[in-house]
Amino acid sequence: MRPCGATVTFPSSQQTSRCSHKLAAPRLHTPMLVDRASTERGIRTALRNRYLRHHRGHPDTLILDELGLAHARGRIDLAVIGRHVHGYEIKSAVDTLVRLPRQLDVYRLSLHSLTFAVANRHLSEVAAAVPDWCGIIDVTLGPRGGYHFHCIQRARLNPDLDPFILAHLLWRREAQAALADLGASSRDLRASRKDLYRMLLESMSVPELTSLIRQSMIRRRTWRDRVQSSSCGD
Repeated sequence: MRPCGATVTFPSSQQTSRCSHKLAAPRLHTPMLVDRASTERGIRTALRNRYLRHHRGHPDTLILDELGLAHARGRIDLAVIGRHVHGYEIKSAVDTLVRLPRQLDVYRLSLHSLTFAVANRHLSEVAAAVPDWCGIIDVTLGPRGGYHFHCIQRARLNPDLDPFILAHLLWRREAQAALADLGASSRDLRASRKDLYRMLLESMSVPELTSLIRQSMIRRRTWRDRVQSSSCGD
């Protein structure tokens, strides 16, 4: 593993955070204490509002809950979309890991980078199962109900990203509008959705595609209310 040496603690009433440069072996916690409140919803809220707080407020970055991937083949619990699409998958103490292999099949094709935020009880199994480019955060519950995030391993760029699958984050009309701006003919714009994606990839780089995806999502005025502006590009 590549230790990132960061421990961030978020009590329920007051936030404190500090990086620790010494990586200690993860300490197993009493299951009853962890199970009591270590739910996916609680962890996701703490991740979004506290752990990822440095991303909030910037008009060119989004934080999205439950982002669908590859046209509903999968869904990531939290996504930060800036220069890259960085997914955060949560495995709480009440979750199982049964779906993990299938999820990884989709995530490795759809995301620039991926971090797992996992309850302490799942830490060893997740660390053994995920690719070495994945980030890992150990999530534990403190005595006063606050979440503790201990960064075990930082995420690196995913070498298996498939730009074609990444392009699936665009709606059909968004792909058509982008191609029209690039000079595509009316006949080309009537092509199938997958062919539209292929034409886009013939005309732009992956960073340009990612920028198009981000700007398209920002412009989705009637899209779901879980879209949040964030701060600092990812």
